[in-house]
Amino acid sequence: MSFMAKVALLFIVFVDLISQGLVFPIVNVLIMEPTTNFLAVDTPVALRHFYYGLVIGLFFLAWFVGVIYLSKVSDGIGRKKALQLCLVGALFGYILTILSLYINSLWLLVIGRMITGFSAGNQAIAQAAMVDVSKDEADRDRNIGYIIMGASFGLVGGPIIGAVLSGQAFIGAYASLTLPFYAATLLVCIAIGLISVFYHDVRRERVPFSFHVSDLYSGMVRVRAHPLVMKLLPVFILLMIANQTFFVFVVNFLTSTFDYGVVGDSGAMLVVGVALAISSGLLVNPSQRFIGRKRLVCSLLPIMAISVFTFALIPSALLSMLPVFLYFFCFGITYPTFLGFFSRCVSDGDQGWVMGITTSILCLSAGVMSLIGGGLMTIDVRLPFFVAAASVFLALIFVLTTWNRPDLRRVTG
Repeated sequence: MSFMAKVALLFIVFVDLISQGLVFPIVNVLIMEPTTNFLAVDTPVALRHFYYGLVIGLFFLAWFVGVIYLSKVSDGIGRKKALQLCLVGALFGYILTILSLYINSLWLLVIGRMITGFSAGNQAIAQAAMVDVSKDEADRDRNIGYIIMGASFGLVGGPIIGAVLSGQAFIGAYASLTLPFYAATLLVCIAIGLISVFYHDVRRERVPFSFHVSDLYSGMVRVRAHPLVMKLLPVFILLMIANQTFFVFVVNFLTSTFDYGVVGDSGAMLVVGVALAISSGLLVNPSQRFIGRKRLVCSLLPIMAISVFTFALIPSALLSMLPVFLYFFCFGITYPTFLGFFSRCVSDGDQGWVMGITTSILCLSAGVMSLIGGGLMTIDVRLPFFVAAASVFLALIFVLTTWNRPDLRRVTG
């Protein structure tokens, strides 16, 4: 694979994650701030929390569905055509989102975000494409780390684009909440051009595509044929519950507790992106070689649990950025390490499937916890973070008690 082909794949993931780093702070302010007039001024705060969880939750649930079917499509029509299809869908989703802001329509916003979420299944395809060209285990881990780095740059670039284009302090009267979405639309068009010109399929095998509703769960049922994957799943699911809960509600918490606006929320997302970019881009392979994969996971999980718990209790907006950085710095190493575990559990022919499973779990946990977390926020804004801390702690217990079997040792190192 050429250098520019890798750049094209990373740019797609970058654009994918912009839909979170850019969009979440803006959606949060649109829904939570009465002054935006997106919702009726007298909409109760509890209902606003629910609507925020609904918009984000349905985005991730649509992503879950998209990952499953688009991964199958990529096996049938090739990675390149599937990626192009995803990007066209993302383009349409952004257009609907822009329209929803002009007419103040919550439900059109939901539809636009769901279409964009469904199209975000291209991250799993990009992961599989990078695995396709990996020469060995070290190269595979490195390529997976690049994918996470591309996602991290999306989380970094998204908040910067959102803050600059929506903040009057930066561009004066030209600033608006719609302008960042126009920028995201332009980036999607650039991604379509890059993938069309520079990327070419390496994997030539094709599997005819057929649509079945059972595909929504058959991929998970297939896990039973891969006992090592099944043994890794409990820890991974708990980790995803914690991470997605923390990630989704961090800006919502900051707005509710410290009265953050778009710029402040974008700053928090920027901290997340920088932490992920540094750790996933530079430290995955060195830390695995120096510490060992299993010991690395056991060392990072306690830091993550303490960080998310501390975040909910710190009374200072500025100091709260420290546990945010620590948590996502650790996650940037832990997540690609887990993807490497799963990749080692299956044959080359099942790499696309297992990457799709991991992304599906990420999306499903984010969707479910967004809906649940929106309700928890109406009770106490700290509750979702206590749930996240408990999930990481439980994941650590599972690692310490179930990962000592010889077959798992061969995978986890």
